[in-house]
Amino acid sequence: MPLHHRSLDAADATVEINPMYTRHGETRTVPKLHLPQNELPPDLAYQIVHDELMLDGNARLNLATFVTTWMEPQAQRLMDESVDKNVIDKDEYPQTAELERRCVHMLAGLWHVPGPHGGVGCSTTGSSEAAMLAGLALKWRWRMRRSAAALPVGKPNLVMGINVQVCWEKFCRYWDVEPRYVPMEGERRHLTAETAIPLCDENTIGVVAVLGSTQDGSYEPVAAIAAALQQLAASGGPDIPVHVDAASGGFIAPFIQPDLVWDFRLDRVVSINTSGHKYGLVYPGVGWVVWRDRESLPEDLIFNVNYLGGSMPTFALNFSRSGSNVIAQYYQLIRLGFEGYRRVQQACQDTALHLSSQIAKLGPFRLLTDGSDLPVFAFTVDPDAGYSVYDVSDALRKRGWQVPAYTLCANLETTSVLRVVVRNGFSRDLSDLLVDDLKREVGLLRHHAPSQSHADRQRFHH
Repeated sequence: MPLHHRSLDAADATVEINPMYTRHGETRTVPKLHLPQNELPPDLAYQIVHDELMLDGNARLNLATFVTTWMEPQAQRLMDESVDKNVIDKDEYPQTAELERRCVHMLAGLWHVPGPHGGVGCSTTGSSEAAMLAGLALKWRWRMRRSAAALPVGKPNLVMGINVQVCWEKFCRYWDVEPRYVPMEGERRHLTAETAIPLCDENTIGVVAVLGSTQDGSYEPVAAIAAALQQLAASGGPDIPVHVDAASGGFIAPFIQPDLVWDFRLDRVVSINTSGHKYGLVYPGVGWVVWRDRESLPEDLIFNVNYLGGSMPTFALNFSRSGSNVIAQYYQLIRLGFEGYRRVQQACQDTALHLSSQIAKLGPFRLLTDGSDLPVFAFTVDPDAGYSVYDVSDALRKRGWQVPAYTLCANLETTSVLRVVVRNGFSRDLSDLLVDDLKREVGLLRHHAPSQSHADRQRFHH
């Protein structure tokens, strides 16, 4: 979550209430940063918060986020009915726990966990927590192997592309693991087998392969990375496992790229995380992590908690949280089934391919990706256009579109791109409206190129 610093500026003094919202004699202001002395009527408190939230962007027009912004009314009703259920309390809410168990089984099967009884997993607050749990398991397994061989355990490292989501940077900093990043070079914008292996050594706890880069939507070659690590081990080198960060791709590839081998069909893949609130089609926040087998998740990391009348095994960074998102995930899985998910995700990719092809025809833009992996693509502006990707992003905001502009990672920091994420609910009609607005704004920028520079723009982390 973002950090907020305490401020006592004059502008933060009060929220002024429209006189029409209050009755005679009632308060007309509410302090912004101090707890009010007295109560407010619930309708008035609602109206204050409701009115301020009107300043937020329209979630359906947010092409920056991977997060689900639309669900069916029936799913929302289930979430409303279950928002008070604490998913961690499996003794008091046993059926919520059962639905979580079923979801883990479905994902394990979807990702080809070997054998009828293989696989162990859990829900999380999102794919970031799931990734950190998987990272902890990698570190513990590495340390156990090293300790058993009477080898030092003080310098663990993790190999990954510089394009990984910021959660992996957090994991390494919080749990004292050296991050070994592979930078981008030329047209290569993610990790490959050739670039990963030179960074691996006896202290490498694992290699993270990303199935769906947030930078450009591309898949990293998981099978090639796993094969290279297999060859490294066979030649006498260290035995290094693979974790697949499938935050987005875990709910895409099984349905529209079924022949792509990236999951537990590869012996070297020991764990996979995904985000239920991205292409899992559930409102935030829910994520999932699944391990190949019980041996892949060290027992030392599992706590058996005696809580509210039952012994509860748990592996989590958080404790109490609502079960509504887990219940909504189960709803989506049984509501859509394999064919329903395939239809939804294929429609997203079809729209992404259509939209990227139309943008490529506009002239000042060059595609880096086109949506062939994830339904996500990135594109740049011709350096001779006279305006930047930041100008295009700002111009589109006039019509409500939120299209992020950002620089790529090392060593491609000089390349600035725009990125579009196509999600369920973003129709072909909306994509054509975006193209129309893009044409209009590009025409205006061509004749009225802005003089303001955008040197203060920072890397986009989502």
